[in-house]
Amino acid sequence: VCTGGESLPGEVLRWAEEEFGVACNEFYGQTEFSDSIGCCKRLYATVPGSMGRVFPGHTVAIIDENGVEQPDETIGEVAAWAPDEPCLFLGYWGEEGLPNHMYVGNWLRSGDLAVRDKEGYFWYKGRTDDLIKSGGYRIGPNEVEEALLCHPDVAEAAVVGKPDFKRGTIVVAFIRVRDGVARDNQTRKELQQFVKNRLAFYKHPRIIEFVDEFPMTSSGKIRRGELRKIIMQVEDGNHERSIE
Repeated sequence: VCTGGESLPGEVLRWAEEEFGVACNEFYGQTEFSDSIGCCKRLYATVPGSMGRVFPGHTVAIIDENGVEQPDETIGEVAAWAPDEPCLFLGYWGEEGLPNHMYVGNWLRSGDLAVRDKEGYFWYKGRTDDLIKSGGYRIGPNEVEEALLCHPDVAEAAVVGKPDFKRGTIVVAFIRVRDGVARDNQTRKELQQFVKNRLAFYKHPRIIEFVDEFPMTSSGKIRRGELRKIIMQVEDGNHERSIE
């Protein structure tokens, strides 16, 4: 069984193995260079939440905006080495080759942020246009969202950046709390401290906005662009909003 689009939670992977007697292998790829990262339980262990490892025959790395390969445990963009990529597609209909903006040197950019750990597993961190650069640090919104979702009072969370004169950008979290949870400054402080305890200090949300629901795309993904527009109208974190 192969899955894609989004990593399955560990409990779902375990359920599938118990119910169907087969392993679920996560696949990651794009139209432009097909499945290049994933899991294959016959070759190596499936790690819940990860994208998997680079498949044999592919050269995939984490790079910065200049096309320089990044070391393990460093956030950057997933990219395939185009000269050796066996599944590189020829181009878009009506166009010759791939657009220049998709390349940095010979690296074919994916637009996806990830971290590769020391065992070679990749961990998705968001899209490049969602990357938050705050005080010289690079912060992927997904890791902050994942930390917030570990708190029992949080039902949904989405993180975006807001321009800031001092830090360049600050981390802002939109949160839908569970029924009965107070939407006040005490809850904000508790959630901020919760993230500080799980991640580096500079990654905690400096503004938290409580919402009733999130603007969604037709495919069920949160429209971060709408959240960015809303946060530009907020002067501090003492507001509650109902987003429609």
